[in-house]
Amino acid sequence: MTRHFVASQMRTVDQVGVEERAARLSSRSIKKGAKVQGLRLAVAMMDLTSLEGRDTAGRIQSLCRKAMVPLPGSDVPHVAAVCVYPPLVSVAKRALGRSGVHVAAVATYFPSGQAQLSERLDEVRRTVAAGADEIDMVINRNAFLAGDHAQVFDEIAACKEACGKAHLKVILETGELVTYDNVRRASLIAIEAGADFIKTSTGKVTPAATLPVTLVMLETIRDHYIRTGKMVGMKPAGGIRTAKDALRYLIMVKETLGDAWLSPDWFRFGASTLLNDVLLQLEKERTGRYQSDRYLSLP
Repeated sequence: MTRHFVASQMRTVDQVGVEERAARLSSRSIKKGAKVQGLRLAVAMMDLTSLEGRDTAGRIQSLCRKAMVPLPGSDVPHVAAVCVYPPLVSVAKRALGRSGVHVAAVATYFPSGQAQLSERLDEVRRTVAAGADEIDMVINRNAFLAGDHAQVFDEIAACKEACGKAHLKVILETGELVTYDNVRRASLIAIEAGADFIKTSTGKVTPAATLPVTLVMLETIRDHYIRTGKMVGMKPAGGIRTAKDALRYLIMVKETLGDAWLSPDWFRFGASTLLNDVLLQLEKERTGRYQSDRYLSLP
């Protein structure tokens, strides 16, 4: 029944309507009090990420310190999670301790997903066993674009089972899906297959997260909630670099899904460079002056 619904009951996305609504929402102004509240919330929603070939244990330990105390001497909250490659999960787990910051890891042979399903599932199990609280998996775009949606569904469901108690975020890689209809269809498949979150991008493909694509995914989550009563989370990732961008996304979440989703339990930013800009804006709101980013540690 699930596959029948995905294949035959999906409504077509109005491209012009989606882009116009995204543009309207992004033009909203925010008063100072709400702006500060929104920026603090954005920090608490970040998956602070390092997914580079040059990542070392020392680099990840430094990232974890930043995640736990983003702005020393302030009451800025810690981020939601640190996201790393599987071999560095144990390093992050030890560094974060009982701070409340989760360990997220990319798996299923991120970013391409080009491996046998058995190999991808084995990586998920090993990563969870190493201590990952959350798994960010990539869908099989080859199968999806070839029209084999049943295979995509089955692979996501298998990954969800392999995660055990860990949460599963399903990366659609929307930059490779081309159309809004494909984004909506892939979102539905992921949700119906058991995703705890749906995520736009790996950050390795251009375009990555955009406001219109995110709106399509949020509306898919909303429609699923109306139909089933089940909440699913959302994570835009890639290309979100400024505090102004973050606030635009939060406005879109509030207007589309409501206040219940304004929580790290249901909305995340995939971020590597966003955090420092948000911190600079918070300091500007507090002091009335722009600070130099030289006074902030690198993420």
